[in-house]
Amino acid sequence: MSRRLKSFPRLEGDQRLAADPRAHAALSASAGTGKTQVLTARVLRLLLSGVRPESILCLTFTKAGAAEMANRLGDRLAAWVRMDDSALGKDLLALDEDVSPEARAQARRLFARVIEAPGGLRIQTIHSFAQTLLGSFPAEAGVTPGFQPIEGRAESELARRTLAAMLVEAEAADDRHLIADVQLLSRRLGEQGAESYLIDCTRADAADLVPFMVSGAAEAWLHRRMGLPEESVEDVLASRCGDDSFDCDLLQAVAAANRSWATKSGLGYVETIDRWLAMSPAERAVALPELAMVMFTQKGELRKIQPGQLKADPNYEAHVERLGEAIADLRRIQRGVAFAGVAAAGLRAGSAFAAAYARAKRAEGVADFNDLIRWTRGLFDKAGMGDWIRFKLDQRTDHVLVDEAQDTNADQWAIVDALVDEFFSGSSESERRLRTLFMVGDFKQAIYSFQGTDPRQFDRFRQSVAERAGQMDLAALSADAAAREFRDLSINASFRSAQSVLDVVDALIERVGFEAMGLPQPPARHEAARTDKPGTVELWPPFIPDQITGGDDGEAGEEGWIDEPLRLYADRLARQVRQWIDEARCWRPPDGR
Repeated sequence: MSRRLKSFPRLEGDQRLAADPRAHAALSASAGTGKTQVLTARVLRLLLSGVRPESILCLTFTKAGAAEMANRLGDRLAAWVRMDDSALGKDLLALDEDVSPEARAQARRLFARVIEAPGGLRIQTIHSFAQTLLGSFPAEAGVTPGFQPIEGRAESELARRTLAAMLVEAEAADDRHLIADVQLLSRRLGEQGAESYLIDCTRADAADLVPFMVSGAAEAWLHRRMGLPEESVEDVLASRCGDDSFDCDLLQAVAAANRSWATKSGLGYVETIDRWLAMSPAERAVALPELAMVMFTQKGELRKIQPGQLKADPNYEAHVERLGEAIADLRRIQRGVAFAGVAAAGLRAGSAFAAAYARAKRAEGVADFNDLIRWTRGLFDKAGMGDWIRFKLDQRTDHVLVDEAQDTNADQWAIVDALVDEFFSGSSESERRLRTLFMVGDFKQAIYSFQGTDPRQFDRFRQSVAERAGQMDLAALSADAAAREFRDLSINASFRSAQSVLDVVDALIERVGFEAMGLPQPPARHEAARTDKPGTVELWPPFIPDQITGGDDGEAGEEGWIDEPLRLYADRLARQVRQWIDEARCWRPPDGR
């Protein structure tokens, strides 16, 4: 193993600062810049400094990330056991560690020390951590002991079965309201879109959705949020369309100008206005879309004023603008109410499905990832009990490392905060213990927004940690203790891509705008670690499913796991990669090595 494993690469710049085990740090690391290498180096340096393996907690978002880090650490520690002194010394020097015989002997013992540690080195996904914690305190968390996590196909299967059962039960109970709500969603979003929306609703706390199941509650809530009238909208619109509220004289002036213009279009506008004025106020409210066409195009833009209209009335443009504003305000209310009706149906159907899905999970004895996170946060937030749980965890955790921080949502950050809160308390016990927090992520790689993640949460938590660390430094200095700094770092030199590829990435970010990508500020320019590495950027035509499927309606494909367009796109990518492999494209450096 020691012969196959390469020497640990020398850490440079912010990589080196981030791996320092005596400082809190947040690292922004672009793809291919050695993020996992820095994480591994930091853990190795913690172990070399004498930190107990069981006091280190590494949290990541994906199983692949956790496995990659565990493998790298395990391989390195195992290699150190049999590595010759020269090679081991090079590794320790690369880590900025002591290379004395005593230090090398200590490094060789680390593998056994990690193996023998109670619980071992904890490298977990945050969901796995939550499951372990809830399994240890099920009664305190109010969950069924022995529950099992559910994910992937099993989760999709349960959701689909639950939806089918809910609709069958609604039909048997003659629950026309629920059936109508689901039908409205299907017409609006399509069958697959409606199903995806309902499944998305299960990620919300079912208790938060329950109030929307009360008759009229969803509409009332939406009207308040959208600034719409809470009383009868039909009555409000009818009152504002009456002769005593609507500027009918202005409307007559517009009609008069178009009558004088005497074109086919103008006379058509006159007919529309006369017909509208002859209606009752309630009928006028319903016919507002027809009246709006006198002033607006189908796209909602004011119609171009014609010379003949201005000749008939020099003030015609001003009349149209004033009338357009009045009608647009009424149409805003009308369209808002229509949208609120659809959204209310979505909230009611989503609430019903979320409740049904929660019952189905309990009946199966399973919990999804959202349950794990929500229950764990609830456990920490419980008065008295939460403090006791924190105390128990605090006794065994001195160093927390968070990987893939950009994909950590607000609830997950709340869990991390509960774990490290005591690190910044400034208490005498805390000052006697070396306790650190390390976070690493890349805003540009945030891909789990559908699960409520927001890379800005990483930025907010980073700022919070910086403030608390700064306050703790002041407390530590006043107590004659060593101050611990917080380092806000960034690495952008890519070991994976060529400069030509990175230049395209920078150009794309500049074109799209960093705000549109959810970045808190413009990112630093990306640089290739090796400037002599060639690269090619190949632009493919946009993938348009309808052109491939001949208008496929997007129904789920075989087994219902992914839809047809997505499968076709994956197939196209696979064929292209297969072609590249078959062509055996390979670049050789100038020296031929």
